[in-house]
Amino acid sequence: MSAQLLYRQKSVLSDGAILEMVIWQLSAPVEGSRHSYKYRLYYGRSGKRIVGYDNERPKGDHRHNDGVEASYAFTTVENLVRDFMSDVQARRPI
Repeated sequence: MSAQLLYRQKSVLSDGAILEMVIWQLSAPVEGSRHSYKYRLYYGRSGKRIVGYDNERPKGDHRHNDGVEASYAFTTVENLVRDFMSDVQARRPI
């Protein structure tokens, strides 16, 4: 399966939290997903994941919010990033 890196960014925020997004375009869907993207989006602090979105096989598209895993309805890469950042903002300290 061939893959093309579409986006990779990692930032250490002022409070020490880490925000990382990696998105690949694949030639075929990952087992459990219906689209041709592989992604890992992470927001955490002190080694603890607070928000995460990924589509590891065979689980398919899902997200992690405060330790709770739930399925995620992937539509587009733009919506994926928007939904992730919305969840991150909801959990950022004021």
